[in-house]
Amino acid sequence: MDKRIEKDSMGEIEVESDKYWGAQTQRSYQNFPQGLDLMPKEQIMALSLIKKAAALVNNKLNKLDDKRKDLIIYAVDRILIGDFDDNFPLTVWQTGSGTQSNMNVNEVIAHIANEKAGELLIHPNDHVNKSQSSNDTYPTAMHLASLSLIENELLGEIDKFIRVLDKKASEFEGIIKTGRTHLQDATPMGLFSEIGAYGEIIRRDRYRLIRGIDELRLLPIGATAVGTGLNAPEGYSKLMVKELERLSGLKLIEDRNKFVGLSSKQAMATVHGLIKVLAEDLNKIANDIRFLSCGPRTGIGELLIPANEPGSSIMPGKVNPTQVEMLTMVAIQIMANDTAIALANACGQLELNTYMPLIIYNMVKSIKLLTKSMASFRKNLLVGLLANEAKIKENLDKSLMLVTALSPYIGYDKAAELAKYAYKKGLSLREANKELAFIEDGKFLEIVDPRKMI
Repeated sequence: MDKRIEKDSMGEIEVESDKYWGAQTQRSYQNFPQGLDLMPKEQIMALSLIKKAAALVNNKLNKLDDKRKDLIIYAVDRILIGDFDDNFPLTVWQTGSGTQSNMNVNEVIAHIANEKAGELLIHPNDHVNKSQSSNDTYPTAMHLASLSLIENELLGEIDKFIRVLDKKASEFEGIIKTGRTHLQDATPMGLFSEIGAYGEIIRRDRYRLIRGIDELRLLPIGATAVGTGLNAPEGYSKLMVKELERLSGLKLIEDRNKFVGLSSKQAMATVHGLIKVLAEDLNKIANDIRFLSCGPRTGIGELLIPANEPGSSIMPGKVNPTQVEMLTMVAIQIMANDTAIALANACGQLELNTYMPLIIYNMVKSIKLLTKSMASFRKNLLVGLLANEAKIKENLDKSLMLVTALSPYIGYDKAAELAKYAYKKGLSLREANKELAFIEDGKFLEIVDPRKMI
């Protein structure tokens, strides 16, 4: 493999000739784990967009000439369309500030630009990184990447998920079933109410998430090294936010206290916490469907799930709730990711949190995992979910908790006695009441009507 010599403040180092990165990227590549948990592409693209905005703003403030500005923009545009995806080889497990990935982007942009110019006009620090520090570009990119993924991918899938649950609730209108608390029989309810509650749970998660992501709109760009804005020209941060808003299509706000944006990752931790709650609720919904569909003949069996693939290598004809298992595993992973982000936010030191690659890695992973797993669950389970009305009626007819409707007429103690007697003798409530004669049979039938009890 042909090599070339690259230089930085530490001296010379060899880089493969077909690579567009420079000395600092090469040092990081050699010194940290290779080929493991690469920096998320979304973070690299967000950093690249910041470099484009900085070139435009620095030019507007007379800190960068037109030719260099145009060369940087050319290089960034090439990166943004994916022409150089293989030139960002660095792992998440590097410096906690993300400095090496910031420099990776700077060096690749400079190399592309200089190749275009045919001469060494662009320096990765002096021009591409002008008015910036890794300490403000990296957290700004974290906010941009997270906000973009949530607004452009996750929220759309949440909306589709809610619509399917609402449609299912409508399809199940009029079906009365046994309610259950503590995994034990309870009073009757509508299947449409049960499924409708799932839709409302996710709707409320969506509402909280939309409110929560406003914290990601606050950008610390212009803070430079510690939050003071050293080496950034006056008006730079305000113009950067406007330019990034234009380039990204996102609604963004300048963080007036940039010390916060560098030293704390509270916005990332807060938003991921909301994503975790969504995952928790999806876990609950999926597990409910697991219980209600178990059987199909010797379990509850009130819901019928699609048969997507054979469920066993030894038991012919078996169907397993594989979409449930997928979604609940994803939910557990997201809960674990949230623990990592919470600890990383708690461990920030003085003026800079140095766990940022870990945080953005887990944030991107959670958002993408959740988006894709919700889509899979929706398409491969929810859309084809059916009510087993015969089994629902059988279970309802056997339920002893219908006795609750009698309590105002015969009292709690007699109602309890009736239920226990029926259970012990293997009788229906009506049969038990005939033997105990607590209430006239015609009145019993009038009161113990599941449709009147929901």
